[in-house]
Amino acid sequence: MSGNRELQMDDYLAMLRRRLKVILIPALVAPLTGFGISYLLPPKYTSQSTVLVEGQKVPDNYVMSVIPTDFAQRVQTLSQEVLSPSRLRPVIHSLNLVKPEDEGKLIGNIQQNMQVEPVITTMSAAAASSPTAKTKKPSAGNEPLPGFTVNYSDSDPVRAQEVCNALTSLIVDENLRSRSEVAQSTTDFLTRQVEEAKRALDDQDAKLAAFKKQYMGQLPTDVDNNMRMLVSLNSQLDASTQTLSRAQQDKAYTESMLAQQIASWKSSLSSTNPQTLETQLTQLQGQLMQLQARYTDDYPDVIKTKADIAEVQKKLKEVNAAAASADASDSSEKASASEPPEIRQLRLQIHQYQNVIAQATLDQKKLQNAITVYQSRTNMSPTVEEQYKLLTRDNDNAQAFYKDLLAKRSSAGLGTSMENQQEGEQMHIVATAGLSETPSFPVRPLLAAAGFGVGLVLGALIAIILEFSDKSIRTERDAAAVMDLPLLISVPWLGEDDEEEAVNGNGNGRRRFWGRNDSAPKDHDHAEV
Repeated sequence: MSGNRELQMDDYLAMLRRRLKVILIPALVAPLTGFGISYLLPPKYTSQSTVLVEGQKVPDNYVMSVIPTDFAQRVQTLSQEVLSPSRLRPVIHSLNLVKPEDEGKLIGNIQQNMQVEPVITTMSAAAASSPTAKTKKPSAGNEPLPGFTVNYSDSDPVRAQEVCNALTSLIVDENLRSRSEVAQSTTDFLTRQVEEAKRALDDQDAKLAAFKKQYMGQLPTDVDNNMRMLVSLNSQLDASTQTLSRAQQDKAYTESMLAQQIASWKSSLSSTNPQTLETQLTQLQGQLMQLQARYTDDYPDVIKTKADIAEVQKKLKEVNAAAASADASDSSEKASASEPPEIRQLRLQIHQYQNVIAQATLDQKKLQNAITVYQSRTNMSPTVEEQYKLLTRDNDNAQAFYKDLLAKRSSAGLGTSMENQQEGEQMHIVATAGLSETPSFPVRPLLAAAGFGVGLVLGALIAIILEFSDKSIRTERDAAAVMDLPLLISVPWLGEDDEEEAVNGNGNGRRRFWGRNDSAPKDHDHAEV
């Protein structure tokens, strides 16, 4: 009935004293029951083997491992592969453990009772919890676990030992095989990727070469060269222009000198001209006839005129003889052949100046055309520049990707060679499974302890249920809470040991821990007024 009011510590202690037997009886009976039940359960024997994991012998700085997963995950994967029915049946056949019809049951038992647990030492735990270990990436080289154990439980201790050793050997062999396959598959994959990257790089090189051939001299890399060529061509054009101007001036001056020389030469040739000589001869003959008509042959003028006639006739004969003996070539060539050396030199100089002028004019045209070409190259369109940048960027990316794959393939090749030579991470069985003499299940002390805990909880629940279902009124506070009236006076219970109660009591009818409550025989402890 105490649930109708606020409970105090004295009330809880009173409840404990009243229900102590209810709590202790199940707590004492349940361990005995659990201990007895343990003899009815079928025993199981557990065999355990230990595998040591040795890190790779070659330092990671020289050869990186190609195994991508960490140690714990790899061990779990290996254990799952070993537990597959296709891997367990050959083991069962080789050991001749059970009859063929019971193989399925044994496979299920192995899959259920086989456990792989890591071996953690004090030093490895400290290494795993250190700050530096947390910042490092997990790998086979810095894994803090030194190994793992393989546990298998079976009702037959000999079978448990044989199966545990067989499973351990399977895990070690599977690790060696899987590492070799992973390393080789990684190398093969990278080799295929390198070939694809090589083809992509060749395509990019071909596109870039075709683009450079199409826009030769107009690429962004040719801008500086085009500017230098423009400066050089302009300088050459200026020099050619100056050469042409000087040649034209020299030619004009030489032509004027030639005209003067020809004029003076022609004036000197007038006295030896056949027509002139004939005219002079005719005139002299006329003068001679006039003088002979008036004077005798001894007259000085007649003698002088005859001498002049003879001289002219002699010159005329020499001229006619020279003309007859000369080559029948062109009259201009004859005249030229007979020209003085000074005139021929002047004509040669004029011819040279004409060649210089023609060459300078041709050079000017070539330089102007080249300047036009380089000016068009410097005025490169933005579209060509953008296309060239895209092609160059793609080519650079393809080259970087190809080089990266080459480096990775080389590293993977070294890792594969290391795995094939068994220089990588290795598993060694350091402790084979022994024959278990004592069963690992059931553990009788553990069952007894569990029974004690269950009995204690069950007794507490029964005591709580009995206490809250009890409607007895035991104290003045219970009576006041039930009747909701003030308590005026209470009459204590008068019975045996009342004197001792008067001495040891505290107002609640309590005398000692194991004693009964004075109000227990009746529903009402006190008379209320």
